[in-house]
Amino acid sequence: MVSGAGAFIIKHFEGDHYTAVFSPRTGFFARMEDDGHPEPFWSQHGPELLDVSVTNWCDRGCSFCYRKSDTAGMHMEFDDYEEVLRQAAQLHVFQIALGGGNPNQHPMFPEMIKITRVKYGIVPNYTTNGRGLTEDVLEATAKYCGAVAVSAYPPYHETEAAIDNLTKRGIITNVHFILNSRSVETAIDWLRNPPSFLSKAHAIVFLNYKPVGRHADEALLLNRSSRLAEFFALATSEGLPFRVGFDTCTITGLARLGKAHKVSLEGCDAGRFSLFVSEKMEVFPCSFMVEAGYGGVSLRNTSLAEIWRTHASFERIRAKHLEGGCEDCITRGECLSGCPLFPQMNLCPSNCKDDRQHVSLPILQG
Repeated sequence: MVSGAGAFIIKHFEGDHYTAVFSPRTGFFARMEDDGHPEPFWSQHGPELLDVSVTNWCDRGCSFCYRKSDTAGMHMEFDDYEEVLRQAAQLHVFQIALGGGNPNQHPMFPEMIKITRVKYGIVPNYTTNGRGLTEDVLEATAKYCGAVAVSAYPPYHETEAAIDNLTKRGIITNVHFILNSRSVETAIDWLRNPPSFLSKAHAIVFLNYKPVGRHADEALLLNRSSRLAEFFALATSEGLPFRVGFDTCTITGLARLGKAHKVSLEGCDAGRFSLFVSEKMEVFPCSFMVEAGYGGVSLRNTSLAEIWRTHASFERIRAKHLEGGCEDCITRGECLSGCPLFPQMNLCPSNCKDDRQHVSLPILQG
């Protein structure tokens, strides 16, 4: 069942025993399980969100890029992107997160976000490094996108310029900040002494560093920092002058060290409520699997529905989530197994009865 209620889209998935509520205007999203049924573990009807790399082209060439993007990166064909949309609409996908590379520098980017919203009724969002925000891109973004995230990279002048370009057109703009053992120092400083450009952003979203890509360095793992408790206490405290969000990869720290209410916590949703499609039309449960050496499933040979419901790589990652992490973990219900792909990045503190159980989960095969 699908219905509209003002600014909200409401869909009831009878087979999954829950109702999803989504606001295309604000991005608000909630799941409500049917009476007598548990909170859904995964959406059997299909993913709620697609993460799509429309290009692996980027002219920054950052040393830490998890996709190794550069100016040799390829663009997704427009017809391929529309085929992804066609199948996504059939599966009741609410949102598509466009990434790369730098997605807005795809030569047909304005047309891509237009058909996403207008023709297929799916809300497009994207993450940008701040470059390539042409007038055509900005105009289309203002008309069709739900929100844009600007990746924050030092020395931050491009970050600030991008935020200015987007917000002066009324575009909801978030800041994405990658947390590692070094950058957490800057994050703590920002929480105490916010840079002026954060006042223009809708929120800052903290992302846990993943040891994969052009410069995979386990010395940068966030759990190598001695300031985790300080960071999570600050980031989830009341009275901050801006909104704060987190990716699900921070869940093992957020659940144990943060002050957020449990209802707002979500374990990794890869293979449960989201999936990734590469610019080569290869499908993975998680975008970080690409450069980690996992094989994707070609969308040219099968459908998104079949991959989602029956492919072995998706069944394996759901099975890993179902293990639920440490047997005696007090936040087992919130963190599930933490990250099933890179367990070494989990943020379990020393009061976990056996931290080794978290870091010894076998990497998925496939």
